[in-house]
Amino acid sequence: MGSFSKPKATQQRSSDLPRLEVKRTPDSLKPSSQPTVRSLRGKCHVIDGDTIIISGSKIRIAGIDAPELEHPWGKKSKYALIQLCKGQVVTATIQEDLSYDRLVAKCHLPDGTDLAAELVKLGLALDWPKYSGGEYADFEPADIRKKLWRAAARQKGHMKAFNSEVKLRKKNLINLSEVCLHVQWYCPERCGPRIS
Repeated sequence: MGSFSKPKATQQRSSDLPRLEVKRTPDSLKPSSQPTVRSLRGKCHVIDGDTIIISGSKIRIAGIDAPELEHPWGKKSKYALIQLCKGQVVTATIQEDLSYDRLVAKCHLPDGTDLAAELVKLGLALDWPKYSGGEYADFEPADIRKKLWRAAARQKGHMKAFNSEVKLRKKNLINLSEVCLHVQWYCPERCGPRIS
């Protein structure tokens, strides 16, 4: 076995180092501050109403908000997107880097059909003006926001609370619209005055 020796440190003076010359480049050659446009093309796999996968990249469809799968309209939204994309090559033009673990992109079919606009027209997604600038607002059917989302169920995770409230209403027959409580062991119509 040979012995290893530590290399000797040599000191160089700043005058010994080569000087770098800085040359000014014309503005036309400078890198642009605009983001580069990237796009993906291919058959897609649909995850939910606003998420697809193309070539292994998870993509969120830009400008819309579709219900999550556990939401009552979530599966309908997913299957509508499957029908739109079935047998088609989807082009996704990347707009932003990431939304959680997904790229954000405008998605089109070969005939130019905008997937986001189609889902909004079908009443299975909402325009998200914060990100779309209101581009899809005119396509929304009347009262679609009331149909797709209730205030307590809008965000992911709150749907479980909404579903448990529905189950409680069914189990105890609570009718909050009439403020008449029918609990298994107490019936105000038989046993006493109506609660108001």
